[in-house]
Amino acid sequence: MEGIHAHFTVRTSLSFLLLILLQTSTEAQMCSAPRIVQFDENNEVGAVVVTITLDPGVTLAFNPPPADPDYPFRLDGDQLIAAKVLDYETQTNYDVAITCTSPGGGTFPLTILVFLVNVNDHPPVFAENPYRITVNEMTPVDVSVARIAATDVDNPDLYYTLTSTSVPNPFKLQSRNNPDILVETPLEYDKVKSVELILTVQDTETGAAGPSFTASTTILVTIVDVDNRPPWFQPCVEFESGGALICQSSGYTGVVSLNEQETGTLPLKPGPLHAIDGDNGINEAIMYSFLGGDAGGLFQINSDTGDITMLKPADVLGTISLTVLAAQRKNSFQVSTTTVTIRVLVKSLHPPKFQSSEYKGVVSAVGTMAVDLNNKESPLRIIATDDDYAATGGLNPHITYQVTGSNDFSIVDGYLFMTKDLPEETLSLQVVATDTINDQSATAQLSVQVTNVIVPSGEYGTVEMAAVGATLGVLLFICLVVIGVLAVRIQRGKADWRKIYEASKFQSSLGKGSVTQKEGIQYTNEAFENDEDGYSTGSGTPKRGSIMLSEEPGKATGNLPVNEAVVKSSLARHVLLRDDASEAGSDKTDSDKEVKPILTKERRMDEGYKSVWFKEDIDPNAKEEVVIIPDSREHDSEDEDEDDNPSIKTPRVVFNETDLDSGLGVKMEDPAESSEDDDFSNVHL
Repeated sequence: MEGIHAHFTVRTSLSFLLLILLQTSTEAQMCSAPRIVQFDENNEVGAVVVTITLDPGVTLAFNPPPADPDYPFRLDGDQLIAAKVLDYETQTNYDVAITCTSPGGGTFPLTILVFLVNVNDHPPVFAENPYRITVNEMTPVDVSVARIAATDVDNPDLYYTLTSTSVPNPFKLQSRNNPDILVETPLEYDKVKSVELILTVQDTETGAAGPSFTASTTILVTIVDVDNRPPWFQPCVEFESGGALICQSSGYTGVVSLNEQETGTLPLKPGPLHAIDGDNGINEAIMYSFLGGDAGGLFQINSDTGDITMLKPADVLGTISLTVLAAQRKNSFQVSTTTVTIRVLVKSLHPPKFQSSEYKGVVSAVGTMAVDLNNKESPLRIIATDDDYAATGGLNPHITYQVTGSNDFSIVDGYLFMTKDLPEETLSLQVVATDTINDQSATAQLSVQVTNVIVPSGEYGTVEMAAVGATLGVLLFICLVVIGVLAVRIQRGKADWRKIYEASKFQSSLGKGSVTQKEGIQYTNEAFENDEDGYSTGSGTPKRGSIMLSEEPGKATGNLPVNEAVVKSSLARHVLLRDDASEAGSDKTDSDKEVKPILTKERRMDEGYKSVWFKEDIDPNAKEEVVIIPDSREHDSEDEDEDDNPSIKTPRVVFNETDLDSGLGVKMEDPAESSEDDDFSNVHL
């Protein structure tokens, strides 16, 4: 029995186990679903979380049923539904227990793990705005001065940028993802005392897809001054040397009178002796002392103020040099020195004085010299004299001039110049003359008239010049009219030029040296036709001597141009006889005339030979008549236009002198004015 019982027991156990496995396998086919489900946060209510696979007739139920009415899930058939909006930042995952029940009453437990997917739905946040930090000006480059990071509940990667309202920005970031702020350039308190930075953060890369959020904050950086500079004597000129800022002073000068003690603080130039801490952010107190002596006890210096006073008068003319040391009271290693130069001079008895209490000038442009308003032909000269310089006529070379009331004028060697363009106006200023040796000065009034044009005294202005121009224009017009009238008159008087040409032609024919008979011209001296004396003219003959000129009918005289006749004529070298003198000379008889030949000394009796005889002593009243036989042909077109009479009248030609080699004096007369009504021209040889 025991053996059977034992066997039964083992067999029974195996049977039960098999039944259980079979039941489990059968129940597994009842429902199924993914063990882990991912679901995005910020979902819509009613969104399906997961769909469960069920056998026919199988039902689903939460196990245990949720007691909280705000349970985030519900079952709808074979679907697990989100009953509310899920937030990753509130809860990241959920464990959902479900029981599957078959129609036969069998059950099967089903567990689903729901993990929420984080969505970028929150911007980054800075803890403060603004941040305030202080930085020592001596902080080295690339050293971090602060770390300012933003937070984001979505926990994404953050990207930072740093900008500044200061140019250039002396700070930078360690990297885009590291918000450590570093010194980029050396800091200088005197140049930059504070900096305003803007730090911006973004939760995505620039240009990335999806939602992106940014945030920014302000960082106020205060630069702290450090005691790294010595005292600076004032005034001084700042400049950089090797990255360090230095302020250099040119020293001080003063003047004292010989054998006189200056009372009070010694006046110095360019101002009282004074030094400041080079680190003006610290402004350490300064103490003063003489370095190298006090000129034998002549001077002393106040250690707190730097004022120099005299202890006794100076008894020697010359220059005294003092060296002053300035040191910080707390940090005595920060020191600097300067030089005070004092000249000992004879006291001035007379201050400068102007030659005039008021100066008036006119100036027209920048860089031009002002002229005297009362005498615009002379420049305005501003001179101050000093009676202490009587040996030089009162001219003190140490006097300087300055115009007060305007910075647009300067005085050079006593002459006033305008340095800037100004509108037309009259300015009331003052001029100050200062003796640079003793600072004595004088003041005079200065009136400056600014204008565009300066009209010198005694000359015409714009209106007067316009009137003169108009007058000259009228006179020019009148002259042109007169010239036109004269031109017309000359054009109409061309006939007179022809008369001169004919007379010139006749003169040329008489002046030739040849004694042969000219072709077409005959010369007849009637006084010798019946005279047997080879050297006498036959004084008993009552006839007048004459020369007859005739032209052959077949020969043309030829009309030369009027201008050529004028050029060839030498009549201008002779004086014309008056008409009454010519007529009076014709009344003398041949018996009063004594002539001789000019072409030959002997009278030749050859047949066909003709001689011309003249008086040896010229009688101004003597007159020989020459008859010119005119050409029978018509004159040219110009003569036809001027003379409507078809008959040709020969003008009277009177010759005054007998020098045929140099020319003859000619006087032309109109035939109508002649006392005779013939067509002859009387020629006085």
